[in-house]
Amino acid sequence: MDRDLLHTEKILADRKTFYLDLKANTRGMVVKITEDVGGNRDTIMVPAEILGDFIAALTDIQATAEEHA
Repeated sequence: MDRDLLHTEKILADRKTFYLDLKANTRGMVVKITEDVGGNRDTIMVPAEILGDFIAALTDIQATAEEHA
């Protein structure tokens, strides 16, 4: 088990799987977002201290997408 892992979420979307992991280490907390498509993985790390900004930006994008749907 990953001792740095505090919380994890998994989202299934068509042929993609997204993993959102809250991790902590000596430098602080980050959310590791991994996209898995048929075994190919891409990952980004978002510092926990900017999660509010990150979520606000995604909320704005969601609102725009819904307007254009």
